[in-house]
Amino acid sequence: MRSRLLPTAAGIAFLVVSCAPPSPPAAGSGTGPAPCSSSVTLDRFSDVLDKTTFEDTYVGNLSGLAVDPDGRIDALSDRSSLFSLDATTFRPTGVVPLADQNGKPLDSEAVAVDGDGTRLITSEVEPSIRRYTRDGKLVDSLPVPDQLRVAPDGRAEKNLTFEGLTLASGGNTLIASMEGPLSGDAGDLVRFQTWMRSGSTFRLDRQFGYRVDPHLGVSEIAALDDGRLLVLERGFKPGFGNTIHLYLADPRPATDVTEVRNLTRTPDVRLPDKILLADVGHCPALGATARQPQPNPLLDNIEGMTVTARRPDGSLGLLLVSDDNENPNQITRLYELTVRLPAIR
Repeated sequence: MRSRLLPTAAGIAFLVVSCAPPSPPAAGSGTGPAPCSSSVTLDRFSDVLDKTTFEDTYVGNLSGLAVDPDGRIDALSDRSSLFSLDATTFRPTGVVPLADQNGKPLDSEAVAVDGDGTRLITSEVEPSIRRYTRDGKLVDSLPVPDQLRVAPDGRAEKNLTFEGLTLASGGNTLIASMEGPLSGDAGDLVRFQTWMRSGSTFRLDRQFGYRVDPHLGVSEIAALDDGRLLVLERGFKPGFGNTIHLYLADPRPATDVTEVRNLTRTPDVRLPDKILLADVGHCPALGATARQPQPNPLLDNIEGMTVTARRPDGSLGLLLVSDDNENPNQITRLYELTVRLPAIR
């Protein structure tokens, strides 16, 4: 919406991090560690990208993150640019322009890196999921259910469609999250669509519901190798600022709602169980400043998330990024977190 290594979901093993000194902070960083909750610690934040350019391209409007096979971070702008970032300094090392089949720009929101290095990228206009080569060449597009299309073609609301994307099950399952509900669905229920790998592409598979907190929407998801999902919920209220909640959800027992016309909280529809890992607004600010009212100056419009590491103690490295909307009152900020997951029940 405009408003250190690959997870096994992409078919490549995590880097196992040894006991080594912490990475040096990037310019404009605050460093921790600082507990946000019993499950999440903020390790550092960095404003090194804020209001910068790279190869004459504005570095901002960042809505999606993924880890590249070479270890760099893919950072997706919703203005049709895909940046490569150094995983330690976060400084850009490359940028690729993106376009649709007609050569027009995308409202690109989320990115997942497949095992062969191609990028799966959502656009929330239609919505769509397209596959691109490393150098930005369009390869193909995935099928999208009619009901998830923006009205009048479907039942989705403009700018509230495929905001999150992740690969799960060793790269064989693709999951996209809708930011907001469909017309006719309950206001606190959004749909997640899945695809199963079929040869070199993906076919439509099941759909399940997810309950969001009041006044929040789903801004990103990240698959874990045990079948669960990290879900980032985000909201904004003028004069107050952002609310950012990080949840752990288990979609495995959820009901397939592909054929459910109006999704409501009824006994015959099971939703994923979810556990709040952290309210990011409760993280220590570490000296961060904000340019608009925020309940915590650390916060901004956080839209992107990716798992960057699995550590020997079982914790995860998580990277978040905020979308500054190319607005002087907002900040492009990266957040490094350590997440300790509760055991599967």
